[in-house]
Amino acid sequence: MEGKAFGGCSRAPPFLSPCPSPQRILFLPFKNGSRTGIQSMAKANPSGTKSLTTSGKDAPVFPLDEPGPRTISRSTTPPVKLLTRVEQLRLLTKAEKAGLLSAAEKFGLSLSTIEQLGLLSKAEEFGILSAATNPGTPSNLLSLSLGLLLLGPVCVYLVPEDYPWEVVLQAVVALVCVVGGSAAFAASNLVSNLQKSN
Repeated sequence: MEGKAFGGCSRAPPFLSPCPSPQRILFLPFKNGSRTGIQSMAKANPSGTKSLTTSGKDAPVFPLDEPGPRTISRSTTPPVKLLTRVEQLRLLTKAEKAGLLSAAEKFGLSLSTIEQLGLLSKAEEFGILSAATNPGTPSNLLSLSLGLLLLGPVCVYLVPEDYPWEVVLQAVVALVCVVGGSAAFAASNLVSNLQKSN
């Protein structure tokens, strides 16, 4: 049961007033039949909108007119405009001058090959473009790169060198970790630069 608290209250400022005029009081029944009133800490929203201010990025909110909690997200950074940022950084010109497209074609990766393999649809399916605009992607890639770059030496240290296959295992794991860690570090730097606003 809910009731409004009003009547008999002075017109003093809210911090001096003993009555919670704009707030609600919730009456809770007890087993012995008595009821007690508990003042709600949420104020009625005078503007009629449902947005509530919170501190932090994601916070659970318990609106007065909804049955359960909902999470609101407060993003302080503007959305990333990926193609605009690629144009500002002149990445396509740099790729052209570096000869990346002809090098990719020499390795058999031409536009027709990309089309035949369906790489663009796979990139959409796996959310690679949305990951490039996600603010958490650079830090995740940096963490991955540091983990991989630490895993290589740890594997070399922990795996014994008693048999030839163990030495080969050390070399393969170290190589994969160095290449993967370096690629993740470069990708982290690239995505971070793409997400920066002028």
